Amino acid sequence: MTNKEDILKRTEDFAKNFFQKEYTGHDWWHTSRVRVLARKIAVEEKADLFIVEMAALLHDVSDYKFFGGDDKAGLSFVQKWLSSLEISKREKEDILKIISHISFKNTLPGLADKEKDVSTIILSKEFMAVCDADRLDSIGAIGIARAFTFGGFYKRKIYEPSIRPNKKMTQEEYKTTDAPSINHFYEKLLKIKDMIYTKLGKKIARKRHRFLNLYLKEFYKEWKGKL
Repeated sequence: MTNKEDILKRTEDFAKNFFQKEYTGHDWWHTSRVRVLARKIAVEEKADLFIVEMAALLHDVSDYKFFGGDDKAGLSFVQKWLSSLEISKREKEDILKIISHISFKNTLPGLADKEKDVSTIILSKEFMAVCDADRLDSIGAIGIARAFTFGGFYKRKIYEPSIRPNKKMTQEEYKTTDAPSINHFYEKLLKIKDMIYTKLGKKIARKRHRFLNLYLKEFYKEWKGKL
């Protein structure tokens, strides 16, 4: 086993342990799927596979949801892990840059920290591979399952016709919303197809986006009791 293979295995174990009691859909298997898909995209894009896999493994370990809404605390936690590994300063910086910019909320207005606005950074092949893989896991059949798992965990309604989706929500609204799960389709999931960077990612997104629309059509049909 090479040094980098050992580092990846240790980081995989670190992530698995971190997500042992995670039940919102941001669990180890989400991380595993993102890693697998990010690697496939990275091969197509000729990106650095080590950086891609490391960022995929750690991308949700730093998520604000696990640190009381504090982005910096999550990033500091990951920095401490990276500091324990024998990797270069540049590799650490590249990994941290990806995970600190990957969140969907960073595309929304009202950012407290403009340095986290993805539009202000130069997009690397590695960032695009991991970001696309993460976003793709939020749509399609798996994405639907995750949306309702998340909503159920936080005691949100499945659907409430009187509560309209907030399609122009700010970062803070995104972090604090308690809207029904169906609203999340319009506030995020249906936007993903047009936010994908890579050729392979776009191909996958089109298919999964179609499935979202088919699901919603059937959902409303059944909601209204139509045969």
